Amino acid sequence: MENTYLTIVLAPLIGAIIVGLAGHRLGRTLSHSIAILGVTVSTVLALYVFNHHVLQGAEVFNENIYTWMQVGGLNMSVGFLVDNLTSVMLLVVSFISLMVHIYTIGYMQEDEGYTKFFSYISLFTFAMFMLVISNNFMQLFFGWEAVGLVSYLLIGFWHHKESAVEASLKAFLVNRVGDFGFLLGIAVLLMFFGTMDYVEVFTLANQVNGQTIFGDISVITVICLLLFVGAMGKSAQVPLHVWLPGSMEGPTPISALIHAATMVTAGIFMVSRMSPIFELSDVALTVVMVVGAITAIFMGLLGIVQNDIKRVVAYSTLSQLGYMTVALGVSAYSVAIFHLMTHAFFKALLFLAAGSVIVALHHEQDIRKMGALRKKMPITYITALIGTLALIGFPGFAGFYSKDMIIEAVHFSNLPFADWVYYVVVLGVFITAFYSLRMFFIVFHGESRLDQHAEEHVHEPALSITVPLIVLAIPSVIIGYLTIEPMLFTGWLDNSIYIDASVHGSVAALKEHFHSAFGLLQHSIVTVPFWMMVGGSLAAWVFSLYRTDWAKKIQERFHRTNYVLESLYGFDRLNDIVFANGSRKLGEFLWRISDMTIIDQFVVNGSARLMRFMGSVIRPVQTGYLYHYAFFMIIGLMLVLTWVLVVGENPLIQLGS
Repeated sequence: MENTYLTIVLAPLIGAIIVGLAGHRLGRTLSHSIAILGVTVSTVLALYVFNHHVLQGAEVFNENIYTWMQVGGLNMSVGFLVDNLTSVMLLVVSFISLMVHIYTIGYMQEDEGYTKFFSYISLFTFAMFMLVISNNFMQLFFGWEAVGLVSYLLIGFWHHKESAVEASLKAFLVNRVGDFGFLLGIAVLLMFFGTMDYVEVFTLANQVNGQTIFGDISVITVICLLLFVGAMGKSAQVPLHVWLPGSMEGPTPISALIHAATMVTAGIFMVSRMSPIFELSDVALTVVMVVGAITAIFMGLLGIVQNDIKRVVAYSTLSQLGYMTVALGVSAYSVAIFHLMTHAFFKALLFLAAGSVIVALHHEQDIRKMGALRKKMPITYITALIGTLALIGFPGFAGFYSKDMIIEAVHFSNLPFADWVYYVVVLGVFITAFYSLRMFFIVFHGESRLDQHAEEHVHEPALSITVPLIVLAIPSVIIGYLTIEPMLFTGWLDNSIYIDASVHGSVAALKEHFHSAFGLLQHSIVTVPFWMMVGGSLAAWVFSLYRTDWAKKIQERFHRTNYVLESLYGFDRLNDIVFANGSRKLGEFLWRISDMTIIDQFVVNGSARLMRFMGSVIRPVQTGYLYHYAFFMIIGLMLVLTWVLVVGENPLIQLGS
């Protein structure tokens, strides 16, 4: 199986290298064929691995493939850990990536950087594979950083746009903040555990649990919080969320890939993988839960005031990542992964549907300039409807099962503030339904607000765009119903995730109350989340189609609240003032002090002045007359002899004796 795992990881990398180096010679057709072939191979083999490990129950594979170096007793290796969690992630990432690759053919067909883009997204897929399949923190960090680096290239792909350049820099720098915390967490872990191997760390966790740092602070708590800082950056949790909406400046395919199955899910996956450590710190779990709840509710509210079709979907990603993080905080790791999986399908579907609309309208993204597209774009309309219903948690669709399980897990949690978080996630259902259906109704229903040219030419895009929509729509409907029981309650993730059920009993309580997927569906109509979803849906219909003037009146009535929302809570302004301008002024200060004063004036110019002074002193001595040089030699010899005779260790002449 080792060769199979290697092939899964390396196939996209080989495709990326070939297309990246020779794409201009190979041509567009051959380039995208090579890139898609690499990801297709990974997808087929990932399906085989899923069947081997998850369905057939094969043993966990954990071996080092290559030893990079050894420092004392520390072994730094490239290794693979393939269990059920890895198998699920490999299948989800590879499948979504394959759909995005196919979609890119139609979306980027007129772009000059066509082949380069295929190289980047294949490289992006490789980086995510390395992150997911790693068996040690060194390799995890490599994949972690590689994902961030390639995201910088992809978000800023249209570098002729100033906004794209700024967005890519913001994504890169914000993630460096999170990654710094992540690296510190790994450093503290290495200091106390003496190893970076997952299994060894998990084995030693109970021994290290009693140790403290910085006085009486638990080492485990410090490690977990620092690792979570890294997760906050990658998975865009408040306040390190500011980069994710800006990533919409990149082409739509990469928006789908980042938001659905790769970069933003890295943090969720990492915390789930580290469950044996996080289970030892209730403080860390509480922080994770509260941060997730804040992200879910406040980012959802921002989705209400957005008019850019991609940004609405982007803020829905932020909100749903908050839900996943809440699930992690209440020790429902399997539920978080379950929502990660269902969310990957319907969120990729929504982004690609938004891209289909953008292509059809010649890259128009303002929903206020759309309307009545359901008749002209029936495939996009139906698939977007499926994705929206899955997102809002409509009974029967994929998102219903995973979101309902998260809410119930919070309900059964005994952590501090869990009661408040429960009300937050329930309210989030109303908000999600409102902003999601608001966008859907404005884009596809009502009166057309297209200009005459767009009205005449709008039509369903090419098959390379519509086929991925249809394919993604299928799991967006059925995947939740088919996988909820095995993924949460009958052992799919039992060999990958550890939960101390005696302390954190949310999943055990879910299992006790769960009977079947169909039973959950029947029971849904009497639950509070269902009626919150219905309320949000009706509100969206009223404000978007029936009484459109009400929205404007409410904005005017609550103009201060609206200003706060439209200003994105001031996070961007804060970043500009404190971090951007602050960094710029700090750099200018250091430039003036260190560069101009210390280096230029003191070191460089000072050295020159010193040499000039020494030259002016020595220059008169260089007369060119031999007798002058002989005179100085005699004087020097006399001084040396005087030193030896009078001052040396054994002076021959004793002064004053």
